[in-house]
Amino acid sequence: MQYLLLIHGNAQGGIDPAEWNSFFDAAQTSELFKGGSELGARTVLGNLHDAKPTDHIAGFMRFESDDPQALLDLLRSHPVVLHGGTIELCEMPESQDTTPGAPT
Repeated sequence: MQYLLLIHGNAQGGIDPAEWNSFFDAAQTSELFKGGSELGARTVLGNLHDAKPTDHIAGFMRFESDDPQALLDLLRSHPVVLHGGTIELCEMPESQDTTPGAPT
């Protein structure tokens, strides 16, 4: 199963770069980590009246794991969590290719 981790920008106080390095080392060693990035400027299109702002989301990470508990155990050491902030783990369901002529 693939997962998207949304990182909220609500950590209490600054996070030392060494803490990030330690977490990234553990994530890469786990072989669950598949990439990620900080988020920059946003452009919102469509219905701006009903859209909820997402500027509190500071970054994302992607993970892949057949063992959700192993992933949760890793994420308990995420620097944002350790500093009283929030991360949000979202399952990414496998999508079906509906392109005409695509193999099923």
